[in-house]
Amino acid sequence: MISRIDLRGDALPEGPALRDLLPRADFDVSAALEKVRPICEAVHHRGDAALIDFAEKFDGVVLEQVRVPAEALAKALEELDPAVRAALEESIRRARLVHREQRRTTRTTQVVPGGSVTEKWVPVDRVGLYAPGGRSVYPSSVIMNVVPAQEAGVPSVALASPAQAEFGGLPHPTILAACALLGVDEVYAAGGATAVAMFAYGTESCPAATMVTGPGNIWVAAAKRYFTGRIGIDAEAGPTEIAVLADATADPVHVAADLISQAEHDPLAAAVLVTDSVELADAVAKELEPQVAATKHVDDRIVPALRGRQSAIVLVDGVDEGLRVVDAYGAEHLEIQTADAAAV
Repeated sequence: MISRIDLRGDALPEGPALRDLLPRADFDVSAALEKVRPICEAVHHRGDAALIDFAEKFDGVVLEQVRVPAEALAKALEELDPAVRAALEESIRRARLVHREQRRTTRTTQVVPGGSVTEKWVPVDRVGLYAPGGRSVYPSSVIMNVVPAQEAGVPSVALASPAQAEFGGLPHPTILAACALLGVDEVYAAGGATAVAMFAYGTESCPAATMVTGPGNIWVAAAKRYFTGRIGIDAEAGPTEIAVLADATADPVHVAADLISQAEHDPLAAAVLVTDSVELADAVAKELEPQVAATKHVDDRIVPALRGRQSAIVLVDGVDEGLRVVDAYGAEHLEIQTADAAAV
């Protein structure tokens, strides 16, 4: 299900030469940019009408309006599974603790008598936040975008997530419930590049934002590149990726589960295990089979991601060599599952 790259025996190359040996997905934002350009310009010139047309074309729903009614947010929260609500509330609590500590304070440095430099951090006036909802639903993305904006003191926060035919053209109810829990009442049924364009240009129902943040697929990344210079963006992120550095002490059940945790996001998601243990590599490869079979989204996401050129088990001569490999790889998510992991 997952390929192997054997880097044992020979001295590892340096820098770019080492990076070239590691698995990577084909991810051409430049090509996608030309495809999102007409979409973005249609939203620019036609506003909500374009958003409604694209919802029908891409999501298979006919919208009467793009903004989600307040009663739909309240209903989603009212009907939310109590266990899910408790989990979301705890996630919000933890996120607030972290992001509250990240707030910057004004700092003045006296350079010469009568001359000083002051660094002052001021929140942007409005952010447009994106929560994916096409292939999967991620209320976690709502929390991870809204909480930092709120803790920074952003006065105007809006969120977009794709319309869902299953839910009458509204975003997924768990997304709506997460918004309601966070007190976000400005929510739009818009997905992908259309959502980014809506926030960048503004439409009849949605005022333009100063900055857009949130994860997404290649079309979201391309739209962010298209609007760079017009609005602020968080990052031009590609599909998610995980690297696990592990030795013989690691539990193959846990390693396999963690590789799947990112593979389930997208067919282009990358899952990479770097290990000096052939026994662990064999056990993880064996363990992937039953775990993948027991999950959702097997054929449309997990299997293509694990079998793609972006995923692999990389064999190295030792943990030190493994450190060089994962450092060169620079994964979005990195896990260390070794003896004395804190020191590693």
